[in-house]
Amino acid sequence: MSIDRLMKVLETLAVAGRPISATELQPMTGIPRPTCYRLLQSFAEHRFLDETEQKSRFVIGAHLVQVALLAKTDAGVAGVVSPVMKEAAAQFGEAVFLARLRSNNVSIIHVETPEHNNGSYFHPGFGKRPLHACSCSKAIAAFAREEFREQVLNGQLKSFTKHTTADRQSLEAELLEVQKLGYAECVEEIERGVSSVAAPIKIGGAGALFSVGAIGAIKRFDAKHRAKRGEKLMVIAEKISSLIQFNGQF
Repeated sequence: MSIDRLMKVLETLAVAGRPISATELQPMTGIPRPTCYRLLQSFAEHRFLDETEQKSRFVIGAHLVQVALLAKTDAGVAGVVSPVMKEAAAQFGEAVFLARLRSNNVSIIHVETPEHNNGSYFHPGFGKRPLHACSCSKAIAAFAREEFREQVLNGQLKSFTKHTTADRQSLEAELLEVQKLGYAECVEEIERGVSSVAAPIKIGGAGALFSVGAIGAIKRFDAKHRAKRGEKLMVIAEKISSLIQFNGQF
């Protein structure tokens, strides 16, 4: 099968912006209908396309979206979402961070801090985060593909403080609660006196590939504050998702 034909099928579905069947694909591409059918099925098996509830109709799939996003650099993503995060940091008076899912880890890639706070805020730092103990990781794991969630649950659940969730059953229950609430919390799980909240950033059918969160002192981040912050972060996550998808043309 030629690369030209493969690309023509993917490009046609991307441009169409709606579910397409093999019958519709044939006149749009000039490829014989049996070949169109085989290509659609093959792409779906590898999740480059997803079959919709309308049987035998396909759209651009989760795996293809994820592969395309992996090509976008951290700086490129940060440049797109920075204005929204900067506004949130100013409004919250707290550091706001963006994390992204790699193949098998979650890393904080961008942080915005409040300009007029006399430095009285916590900075989360950059780089990889524990998959079971950080709000940014749990927000992604709860809404990511099942394979990644299982990786988190089956991973080494190291205890950083007495508050760290360090067994599979408890962590599984916590991720279910995250799915229910729509955001994740880290209450002194990594460092005493520090808490954070993060909301998943869902990208089409690919699930949560990013998360956005805020961090602060536990004295301020009590249960009421975390709930309030979580609700606002969910709204911000939707804005960021739209920005990423628009700029990535997904």
